[in-house]
Amino acid sequence: MPAFAGMTGRTDNTMQHMFAAGTHAMFPDTLHDEQARQDFVRAMRLHVNGTVQPGLTPAYEKIARPSFAKSRGRAPANRTEVRQAMQPVAYAQMWSALLRTTQELLYDAVGPSIERQAPVLNERARALAARNSKRGSLMLDPGLAIPRYHTAADIHCKPGGYHTELGVDDVSAGAEYERTLHVYMMGQLGPHNDDIARSTIARLKREHPGFAPRRILDMGCTDGHNTLPWAEAFPDAEVHAIDVAAPCLRYAHARAQAMDVGVHFAQMNAEMTGFPAGRFDIVTSAIMLHETSNAAIRAIFRESHRLLAKGGFMLHVEARPMPGDPFNVFMQDWSTHNNGEPFLGTLQDLDVVQLVRDAGFGASAFEQRVPSVWMPVAWDHDAKSGRRGSWWIAGGRK
Repeated sequence: MPAFAGMTGRTDNTMQHMFAAGTHAMFPDTLHDEQARQDFVRAMRLHVNGTVQPGLTPAYEKIARPSFAKSRGRAPANRTEVRQAMQPVAYAQMWSALLRTTQELLYDAVGPSIERQAPVLNERARALAARNSKRGSLMLDPGLAIPRYHTAADIHCKPGGYHTELGVDDVSAGAEYERTLHVYMMGQLGPHNDDIARSTIARLKREHPGFAPRRILDMGCTDGHNTLPWAEAFPDAEVHAIDVAAPCLRYAHARAQAMDVGVHFAQMNAEMTGFPAGRFDIVTSAIMLHETSNAAIRAIFRESHRLLAKGGFMLHVEARPMPGDPFNVFMQDWSTHNNGEPFLGTLQDLDVVQLVRDAGFGASAFEQRVPSVWMPVAWDHDAKSGRRGSWWIAGGRK
């Protein structure tokens, strides 16, 4: 197995397993001790998810559910009642504390590494953005109002969220996002963290082989990891990506330039973009909806419909649990209360397909679960159950 060569030329065999080919000129490097801390967090997450978490099922079946049924005369009917039943269970308390600790350690391990090299990353991003290239662009709006659902909570427990700037031309939040996502997902999204886009594209091409979009819009793009596959899959299309977070957009643009992929990045709110009506043939997002709000998700669906040309597709992708099992929904609902994602639980309760219908898509509204092109390699047993290895799409065709 060949050694991993970092941006500095330093070889690091530990990183190869974790990041493989997922490097580029903007990819944040690590010193030995920084990488060791990140490897520890990854190993701890693997232990909590792979060894501790499976014990929650018997804890629920043997302790929480019988206790709830004894007091209520029935089993828990939804995520809230499962949570109420599990809260007094010592094993569930231990798991929750460990999982929250891994999330805090994630930023403790990655953050200092990004801060150390921020000046270098900022300068590298400026140089890449200044390239005399027709492949892509960056447009920032300093006057854009950041939605309250971004400012009211530290999303994912990241200090300051993803919109906070640490200096002039800052790219720290974008760089930290790419690095932490690798650690958080333990490599399951592929070397470039782009499994969601690749899985969505694979299904779209399989079901509509002749569809050739002229323009594509990715909403809530963060560092662009799920944007670039669209440009690669449809090289004749004009690809745009938006987000409200300037540091992420700067990093995303530089990252795309470093990977020689042309994307037009802009700082916009997905609820009201300002693009002309009917401009796009695909409007998509990856794990954005649960970071919004009750009002925002409705506005985003309406805006998606307005932006689409006749025959165009809206494809908003989420990691929604399989329906019908309150315990599975409770598992994802943990992040609602413990991971700075307050809208996640509400999203599980909504009739999203009806919201898509109401936004103008009518009978073309659909929900669909698509298989992952990457995760089943490592998580085949979970892919069969639908708990991992698949993505959920809320969509419609205009």
